[in-house]
Amino acid sequence: MIYSKIIGTGSYLPEKVLTNFDLEKMTDTTDEWIVTRTGIHSRHVASAKDLPVYMAEQAASKALKAARIKPTDIDLILVTTVAPEKFFPSTACLLQSRLQTNSCMAFDVNAACSGFIYGLTIADQFIKSKMIKRALVVSSEVMTSFVDWQDRNTCVLFGDGAGAAVVEASKEPGIIASKLHANGKLHDIIYSDTELFAKEKTCIKPARIHMKGRELYKLAIKAMSSIVKEVLADTNIKISDVDWLIPHQANQRMIEMVIKKLHFPSEKVIITIGDQANTSSASIPLALDYAVRNNMIKSGQHVVLDAFGAGLAWGGMLIKF
Repeated sequence: MIYSKIIGTGSYLPEKVLTNFDLEKMTDTTDEWIVTRTGIHSRHVASAKDLPVYMAEQAASKALKAARIKPTDIDLILVTTVAPEKFFPSTACLLQSRLQTNSCMAFDVNAACSGFIYGLTIADQFIKSKMIKRALVVSSEVMTSFVDWQDRNTCVLFGDGAGAAVVEASKEPGIIASKLHANGKLHDIIYSDTELFAKEKTCIKPARIHMKGRELYKLAIKAMSSIVKEVLADTNIKISDVDWLIPHQANQRMIEMVIKKLHFPSEKVIITIGDQANTSSASIPLALDYAVRNNMIKSGQHVVLDAFGAGLAWGGMLIKF
């Protein structure tokens, strides 16, 4: 049997850091208000150079180095993002040009905060079908480009960054199981609006994030706790056998509610939201790379990825390292 195994991870965070105290000067909020409700203390904010493709390149290069392979060894480049630098060509094709790979497949996926799990699942299917041997999955998000800095309910939540993983065909278990779901009927719970093709071509309305916070909070807790149980149900792995849980980093209190519902120990949960905020699809690969590089995740351990976001789209994945 062929498995897909993660053989390298990488990440990139912009140099500029915006603290809660900085936000106090920009909008009607306080550090205490933000920390109490979200667990966020600061976030990284993209500068002019930190475009989605640039950040993707930085994270991808680190992942390739960790995997000890060359860009030309990659058979598929898949980028997940809700903030592409261009509508076309895809961010993946722009990244392919920068990495100077061969003419491998390259395309983007938009599943919002669940993008990395969607992307890994797609790569896994290509590998299992023997169409490819290696894939590069990169999540690159400039969420602050959507932020209305006068809306304290949303501007405090988001940050920028990119994370990447190299996946390779293996005879040893890697990606063991994944489950993906979506419910488009609830698309208006969280979304961004923009009039890209306005009647007056010289006036384009900027994209802004709109969110029904309370509804989203409740739906996320229910979906994120149930998807973990669902993804484990098709395996012989019990929740007590899981060594690490890496949830989407959207809200500290939400994560705490999810692990409470799962009866999962908090010391086995990877949390980076405090100094990164919500980076959409990049949050899980950023947390994954953090855990790998800090020797938290070790070979042979079982890791569960758990995400929920706009779409609404959610997913879970069980991986053996």
